[in-house]
Amino acid sequence: MDLDAYVLRHAGQWDRLAELTSKRRAMTGAEVDELVELYPRVSTQLSVVRSTAADPVLEARLSALVAAARSAITGVNVPVWQTVGRFFTTTFPAAVYRARWWWITVGIVSVALAALVAWRVITVPGLAESLLPADQAQQLVEHDFAAYYSNNPAADFALQVWLNNARVTATCLVLGVLIVPVVVVLWINMANVGAIAGFMIGAGRADVFYGLLLPHGMLELTIVFVAAGAGLRLGWSWIAPGPRTRASALAAEGRAAGAIALGLGVWLLVSGLVEGFVTPSRLPAQDRLAIGAVVWLAFLTYVFTLGRRAARAGVTGDLEADELEATVPQEAA
Repeated sequence: MDLDAYVLRHAGQWDRLAELTSKRRAMTGAEVDELVELYPRVSTQLSVVRSTAADPVLEARLSALVAAARSAITGVNVPVWQTVGRFFTTTFPAAVYRARWWWITVGIVSVALAALVAWRVITVPGLAESLLPADQAQQLVEHDFAAYYSNNPAADFALQVWLNNARVTATCLVLGVLIVPVVVVLWINMANVGAIAGFMIGAGRADVFYGLLLPHGMLELTIVFVAAGAGLRLGWSWIAPGPRTRASALAAEGRAAGAIALGLGVWLLVSGLVEGFVTPSRLPAQDRLAIGAVVWLAFLTYVFTLGRRAARAGVTGDLEADELEATVPQEAA
């Protein structure tokens, strides 16, 4: 395409659209009709420029022009707080709810795996010794496991936990398209939990293990399972895309996974605060467990009420239709 000729051909329309958007508060009925007619034309012309020419200046100009025209047509400037509110009341819970069978299955399998590892550590002769020498196992049971939660100031520990868990969930979501890395991450984490459980329970310290793990672990592990389930769903979308093309299925599920990643970041912060301030506190074990259970049930209630309602209303966690650009640009007349 001859870019200069294309610009000369359509510059008048662009200038006119810029003029209309700049005076949108005083437009007549005829000008509104003209704006509505020019907007899709210039949107298509932007797609043509993007697909056939490498001119970032022109592309930036047309992108800004199309965005201004869209705002003028809709007549709505949504406040940031309203956008954030809609994300946390519809977009994020709907995306998590739609992936529920994936992360529920991941959770059941993962917990069963950890239980199996713990059972083998306790019952298989010589397995515990092959994993840790006797003196290190004793150090873990009598000191290291409990000390892990109280060695650092609560605020610093909460931040450290949040960053570490964010890394794990991001790995599950980003590498989910490859499927295998998610399985490896889950195996490593659940095998470690199971092995530690085996040492603690085998030494008669089950009360310490559950009293320190469950207050934050109920929510924390659920979040990891959600991330892993969403990641596996993303990977499955290109293996079995259904009636969609593989590219469109992967794009749609990728955008939904992005919404899940943003929302989980907030819930991971909640989990980190529980682990940093509640788990190592001097509260009785039953009180710590009660706080952890309330937070965990709050997350599940949030997903299965707001999420189900939004999903039934057609929300998928993907971008709205009017927020997506045309994927097959055609040159406007």
